[in-house]
This record gives sequence, structure tokens and C-alpha cells, in this order.
Amino acid sequence: MTDPADQRSSERIEVGWSVDCETEDTFLFASIANISDMGVFVRTETPYVIGTYLSLRFTPRDGFGEFVLSGRVKWVNEMRPFHDNINPGMGVMILDLTPEDRERLVDVIRTIAYLRPDAAS
Repeated sequence: MTDPADQRSSERIEVGWSVDCETEDTFLFASIANISDMGVFVRTETPYVIGTYLSLRFTPRDGFGEFVLSGRVKWVNEMRPFHDNINPGMGVMILDLTPEDRERLVDVIRTIAYLRPDAAS
């Protein structure tokens, strides 16, 4: 099986934002652990199945405003009882970004990357 991290074309930035994930018939409160301009990792013990289409609603800090984005679950890291799995959740590919949302998202990511303590090293 191919490691999902090997398929990334964009660097992921660590964050800790609350996110509401919604499908046609379910709603999930979770958190975004990392983000790029192509996708997010949603940390949750109850991920959706691979292929699920969903809406992501989150608000980054620092006044960037709310995002409401469409996505599809690309991979899942299941919660495994009695195993060392500190990172359960799902990788979500962002779909159908408007040019305005892409620009705002890239601005958020660049700002976070610039402000990270290890960015100067």
C-alpha cells in the first residue's frame, strides 16, 4: 500500500483548528491537524469512509474569515483499540476551490508558515 504522505504535492502546515464536517446525512465536530492548499488532515476517532463527499466549515485564527469548502475523503487512519495509534482521522482532498478561496487559503498557509518558530532555521 502506498503511503498517503508520499502522494502529497503541497507542504502541509500543522494547525489546531476546529472544523465542522457535514455529509448529506451526518454531522461531525472534529479538528484540522494540518492543512495545505490541496487538502487537510481531520483528526477524529470516527472518520468517514474513503470516497465520502463532505463539506468542511472552519475559521482560521488571525482574522482570515470563515471557509466553507467541499472535499472528498482520500484516506483513513482508523482508530485501533489496544494499538498505538496517536493520529486517527482522515485525509480530505479539497475540491472545487474558487479562485478567491484558493487565494485566501494560500494566504493563510503562507502566513502560518512564515510565523512558525522553525521557519527561520
